[in-house]
Amino acid sequence: MLNERTLRIGGILSLLWSLMGIAAYILQARMDLNQLAKSDPYQAHMFAQMPHWAWTAYAMAVWTELAGSILLLMRRRAAVWLFAVSLIAVLVQFGYAFTMTDLIAIKGLGAAVFPIIIVVIAVIQTGFARAANTSGLMK
Repeated sequence: MLNERTLRIGGILSLLWSLMGIAAYILQARMDLNQLAKSDPYQAHMFAQMPHWAWTAYAMAVWTELAGSILLLMRRRAAVWLFAVSLIAVLVQFGYAFTMTDLIAIKGLGAAVFPIIIVVIAVIQTGFARAANTSGLMK
């Protein structure tokens, strides 16, 4: 069973993680691909070839996660659904990267480590919000 203090700490941690995701999205969406190509030509190619729907999934993942984090801190049940949408969007985004590109062949299995961490955190956020709701902490 969760208590209000645990909910507040989890909400703050979730908010901080969400803000890092938003920052990463904005930096990547606005990145100068010519500049990136000088240091990592493959990554520049990946971003240039990424279809609009994958960018949309990325945007949905980070913005719904941020909204879920805010609603979690506000103790609103809708946080559960927003985290679930974020998780689905994360899976779509990384599904593209790992099934429709040669990322692993080029970069190796190490390229999957951070995306796996992101998926695990999305699962934890969704489960945490559900547990808070089940514990009666959400309105």
